[in-house]
Amino acid sequence: MRPVLGLIFSLVALPALAAEPVAIVEDAKGRNLDVDFMDYLEAGRVVKLNAGDELVVGYLASCWRETIRGGTVTIGAEQSSVAGGTVRREKVACSGTKMQLTSDQAAKSGVMVFRAPPRPAAAASAAQPTQTIYGLSPVLDVKGGGQITIARLDHTEAPVTLDIPAQQLMRGSFFDMAKADRALVAGGVYRISVGGAAESRQIVFKVDADAKPGAAPMLSRLLRL
Repeated sequence: MRPVLGLIFSLVALPALAAEPVAIVEDAKGRNLDVDFMDYLEAGRVVKLNAGDELVVGYLASCWRETIRGGTVTIGAEQSSVAGGTVRREKVACSGTKMQLTSDQAAKSGVMVFRAPPRPAAAASAAQPTQTIYGLSPVLDVKGGGQITIARLDHTEAPVTLDIPAQQLMRGSFFDMAKADRALVAGGVYRISVGGAAESRQIVFKVDADAKPGAAPMLSRLLRL
């Protein structure tokens, strides 16, 4: 009996695994809201809004962008259920399910190892983009900040290195290149790396050929490292 009881207690003691987020708050206006700008949301999360409150939610997989006013909002896998309020939905350009990769998965899918400096074309073919952004200025989820290196892979350009302290990040995690007045080139293929060589996180992505400058919707520009 003792081994069985020990197994039960050990199972009870295991920490609950955090659910992978399905959406992000792009804007939140109201009184006493329990969500804030740039919060990630898991499926099943319930948010209660007063009559004058407004919530803008972007879904990472379905690319639905919802503007919700009032009522009780239940976060789903691809869109919200709203009771007692109104919701307006629009499809925006985004990479869909690829944005739901965990940080570890995204890093592995974008990692490259070269023993000699590659030609630009060779680099682009060796590291296929894991997602596409639809604005020239990405929003980077780089919790904690650090050194960020942006290298173009399909064209010869000098890499850009930014040192971003945590206090410059929105909500302690997000760096908006549009607010920093930095833009990439439409159609370009890039690798963004965060951190030193020992613990680098990186992702390879493409900028859509029709990407526009400025603050496009977060869903269209978000890169999760």
